[in-house]
Amino acid sequence: MESTLESMSSTVESEAEESRVGATEQAATEAIDLLDSEDLDADVAGLRLFVQQGGCAGLSYGMRFEAEPDDGDQIFDCHGLRVIVDPASLDYVGGSVIDFEGGLQGEGFHVQNPNVEAECGCGESFRT
Repeated sequence: MESTLESMSSTVESEAEESRVGATEQAATEAIDLLDSEDLDADVAGLRLFVQQGGCAGLSYGMRFEAEPDDGDQIFDCHGLRVIVDPASLDYVGGSVIDFEGGLQGEGFHVQNPNVEAECGCGESFRT
């Protein structure tokens, strides 16, 4: 009986980890700096990650700052940044990590999504 409970607990933890959305420390730092510059309270406000129809692969990511989450949203604390995801989008982005990259092609936030089966050439849209 005890091993069955341990197995069930392990499965629940694994499923919770698969649906979690994270952010790298650099992404969190950049987002919190931007929240501060817009006079948003980082203890309440956060970075919303969502999925929308569009792009050559069918779906695309969207991000925006939210003053506060909506009812039903999932909130993930990542290095002091609140990442906000609605339930429908979580089906597509569970397990993803938001990163911040800089370089010759420009800088910005990017989503590393383990659920992606195909991406368009520019990396702006995806299919799961």
